[in-house]
Amino acid sequence: MINGKKIIVVLPAYNAALTLEKTFNEIPFDIVDDVVLVDDASSDDTAIIASRLGIKHIIRHQENKGYGGNQKSCYQKALELEADIVVMLHPDYQYTPKLIPSITHLIGHELYPVVLGSRILGNGALKGGMPLYKYIANRILTFVQNLLIGQKLSEYHTGYRAFSREVIESLNLKSNSDDFVFDNQMLAQIVYRGYAIGEITCPTKYFEEASSINFKRSVKYGLGVLAVSMQFRLSKLGLYKASIFE
Repeated sequence: MINGKKIIVVLPAYNAALTLEKTFNEIPFDIVDDVVLVDDASSDDTAIIASRLGIKHIIRHQENKGYGGNQKSCYQKALELEADIVVMLHPDYQYTPKLIPSITHLIGHELYPVVLGSRILGNGALKGGMPLYKYIANRILTFVQNLLIGQKLSEYHTGYRAFSREVIESLNLKSNSDDFVFDNQMLAQIVYRGYAIGEITCPTKYFEEASSINFKRSVKYGLGVLAVSMQFRLSKLGLYKASIFE
């Protein structure tokens, strides 16, 4: 716990057998109270390794529900376990769990209700091996999103996030996509409801076993991100009310 608040780490997993143990071993259990792993119908031994590591709360999807569908299961279970702070961490070891104390401190002491681990602050992305085309796309999308959503975030596309219980309970997550654009819909909902978002510099690692989406899916994701930002702006102007903001 931090400041009396229960911390639960959720791991949305898909074929994470090669990296799960490294990720799990860096989780600071002096403050983390519990871990939830959702295995989205992996074809490898992700669930077996999770059980061997002693993770008590393992949910296995019999059919692949997608990245967003995985997270929906993660947050639902974390709330059932009475989490006060939920940390969403990819189990592909791209982001270090060693930042969990810093990230949760900001929420636990009520400085921010939402905190993102940013790969862009401190130039960690390129140093960590992010492909140049992904870096450029990240910067362009983030610039446009900041204009449309009215924020000054360094990036919207990190897979390292923490939320207070209040924030998660206030969002209409069921209306969000089950695909990768879920992350951006969630951030748009958070801003729409007036919650402040903090950021902390996060080093990242790109390597063969780390999860990634191909160019075609990246393009689809980018178009989806722009659509979410436009829906946000139109909803704020009262010209159109997207279901995710209801």
